[in-house]
This record gives sequence, C-alpha cells and structure tokens, in this order.
Amino acid sequence: MPNTIPKLVLQMRLKRAAELGMDYKTYAKVRQTSGQDVLGLLFSSNALRLFGSPDVPRPEGAVLAQVVGAGRLALVHRPLMPVRVAETNPFLDVVGPAPVFTEGWDQIRMRVQAVIRKQGLPAASVLVIGDAPLEQEWSAAGRAAAYLSAAEYFGGWNDAR
Repeated sequence: MPNTIPKLVLQMRLKRAAELGMDYKTYAKVRQTSGQDVLGLLFSSNALRLFGSPDVPRPEGAVLAQVVGAGRLALVHRPLMPVRVAETNPFLDVVGPAPVFTEGWDQIRMRVQAVIRKQGLPAASVLVIGDAPLEQEWSAAGRAAAYLSAAEYFGGWNDAR
C-alpha cells in the first residue's frame, strides 16, 4: 500500500478535523489509533475548567459551540451536578456523573459507557478529553477511541491560564 493519502481524502479529513475543533495532526493520530472517525467528544469537568461553577469558560465554550457532526459529552466531578451543568451549557449534548477515584474498573466503565450510550454512539468512535491523571483511564475502561489532554484539544489555551 502506498504511504500517501489521496488528495480528496486528505481534504475531507482536514475539513473533518476542523469540524471537530482539532488540528489535523491530532485528528490523524486519533483516527489511526481507533481506525474510525470521531463521532463524539467526551470531556471531563476538569478539561472544561468547571471548578466550582457549572459554566464552561468562554474560550472552551466557543470551541465546543463550533463542533459539527459529533456528540459533545461530559462527565462532571462532584460537587457539580450533571443536570445543572447541562442546563447552563446548551452546547453539551449529554452530561453525566464522573467516576470517583475509589470506584473499581467496572464502575468506571459503566459510568463512561452510560453517557456514550445515551448519545447512541459506538464507544470506539468517542474521544475522551481530560485534564487529570485518573481521567486517562476512562478511555480504556469505556473502550473509547483514544485519550487527549485538554491542552492538546484546546490548543494550549488551558496552559496559558
């Protein structure tokens, strides 16, 4: 097989990366890892910078509002309430409670997959975006496509704060 991608396919993938709010290099890496397109983005409340307030900050909210053709999911840590976060951020499609660090692998898998199923997506097409070490496990537990740090997804905006 040749190592080059046909121009039309490359153009479609560049467009898709932009629709997902990602740069092409990151999108290509995720697509290569999972073997399929990204149909959902699953954010942790840490990645969304929800620290005490249910309101997603403007820069992150602006990025999420522009996402096209993918579910925007979130798992929020206590004391945040999923219902309140969903009401405050209409660009989020599904919000659920995040796994607690004391929960076992089965409970983590159930929480992650519950949000994914609620959106009706195959788990292998969902990209987990987090900002804490334990959140990286959500990808494997939920059988998701891959894991990205919030800094990778939001293009370094989170590092600047």
